[in-house]
Amino acid sequence: MRVVIAEDNVLLSNGLELLLTAAGFQVAAIVQDAPGFLAAVAEHRPDVTIVDVRLPPAFRDEGIHAAIEARRRHPGLPVLVLSQYVEQQYAGELVSDGRGGVGYLLKDRVSRVSEFTDALRRVAAGGTVMDPEVIAQLLTRPAHDPIAALTPREREVLGLMAEGKDNATLATRLVITENAVHKHIGNIFAKLGLSPADSGHRRVLAVLTYLSRH
Repeated sequence: MRVVIAEDNVLLSNGLELLLTAAGFQVAAIVQDAPGFLAAVAEHRPDVTIVDVRLPPAFRDEGIHAAIEARRRHPGLPVLVLSQYVEQQYAGELVSDGRGGVGYLLKDRVSRVSEFTDALRRVAAGGTVMDPEVIAQLLTRPAHDPIAALTPREREVLGLMAEGKDNATLATRLVITENAVHKHIGNIFAKLGLSPADSGHRRVLAVLTYLSRH
């Protein structure tokens, strides 16, 4: 599985290359800025990409905008964005095109190697992976927001679902039956005005897209 990395911190990029190579990935290119990233994607056509939110020259939002532009040029390009902090606006921008194959993780997750590589593989397969800290902040909404209509248990289910957990994992984590999980998910979509159809990763993206717009 070929990977292109956009990260200006040499220590981090070298560390990513080492751990990904050890996990069976092939690092096709490491670049330090947005133009370099777009060029590397066009040249190598990677299976998945890793992009820092903030890249030279201004270290603001160059990385996320490069990721969005790359997905515009190459529809469906899997992108895993890394950030030092939770930045809700960027998380929302990432999922706003309505397609899967996206992830947003905090950089400290990289040290949990197995979790990180699993997240990267899920993104490469078209899934949606969001950092639990991002989910927690996305679920913090004003009282008038439809999210306020969810019960505490439904919020818990929604948070885990948005992380990419399947029904079986949800049932185990919450110590409830899969039937109960399915009912909670149906209630969540009904209250949010979304289709209750269980459609795998697309259900996660639907929830995240909805949250990103409010």
